[in-house]
Amino acid sequence: MNPHILVILLFGLGLGTTITFASSHWMLAWMGLEINTLAILPLMTQHHHPRAVEATTKYFLTQATAAATLLFASTTNAWITGEWNIQQMSNPFSSTLIILALSLKIGLAPMHAWLPEVLQGLDLNTGLIMSTWQKLAPFALLLQIQPNNPTLPVLIGLLSMLVGGWAGLNQTQLRKILAYSSIAHLGWMTVVLSFLPSLTLLTLLTYFLMTFSTFLMFKTNKATTINMLAISWTKAPVLTALTPLILLSLGGLPPLTGFMPKWLIIQELTKQELGLTATLAAMSALLSLYFYLRLSYAMTLTMSPNVLTGSTPWRLTSNLTVLPLAITTTGTISLLPLMPAMTTLLQL
Repeated sequence: MNPHILVILLFGLGLGTTITFASSHWMLAWMGLEINTLAILPLMTQHHHPRAVEATTKYFLTQATAAATLLFASTTNAWITGEWNIQQMSNPFSSTLIILALSLKIGLAPMHAWLPEVLQGLDLNTGLIMSTWQKLAPFALLLQIQPNNPTLPVLIGLLSMLVGGWAGLNQTQLRKILAYSSIAHLGWMTVVLSFLPSLTLLTLLTYFLMTFSTFLMFKTNKATTINMLAISWTKAPVLTALTPLILLSLGGLPPLTGFMPKWLIIQELTKQELGLTATLAAMSALLSLYFYLRLSYAMTLTMSPNVLTGSTPWRLTSNLTVLPLAITTTGTISLLPLMPAMTTLLQL
């Protein structure tokens, strides 16, 4: 892709998200979401592969449906209450419809089916943008809505955790595994959204850090399937040794960074007297942890396949910059000691 076009598209991504961040009017927020969607579509089809075109078409139809539902719900709220302000969602029907539309935009269960298929058709760079940056604008709106009845966000979050953990068990494609991992993590954020929004924001930032590190690791190893992980030690043995720590941090295993937000969320749910929800959330974390352990096992404790399709390919010297991977890997593994500082910030 032409570098000038790439800069314009990335600028459009940033502009759309910034407009949504800065808006207090539903029409302006909708415009920001549309600019964001239109900017990423050319990035998704830059390789002109049939799978990429299919993924882009699915993404466009899904986002158009969510945007139309969002516009209908905000217009209905303005018609009934005479108010376009995002924080003045007094109509229960419109509020519920907007939560469902934003859930469709970011891929929460039960509106999640498009996310694994779309992510599977993209390259790792665009998949990283899809898994991180594209979540910011819808979550900014979810944080502002603050529904009076927290039942719907809790149910959506709990269902997302269970679906993301259960459906990722039998996957062999790494991008689909990361998609179901995204669904499960988004469920953790949504389940505590109505009680402690600052904790949702902390979980989102922690998820971004861990996902960034995981995508960069797969990109360095040029791995797209589990079998390709088994031959990664020939290319980067040090990274292969650190990768299980990255994956287990995504799974929320102490003493790694990913344990911090899950522990705080379970603690907050217990304070809200939602013991059953906290128990189900903790059990769903075991499902996610299983397929992260499966990836770690395939990468470090198995021999590379000797069949032709799994043989070790030629390895050329990589010119990729390793500084972002080093920074994100360090943060993914070792930020847990900052947990007291994080809890202090949450109480401010």
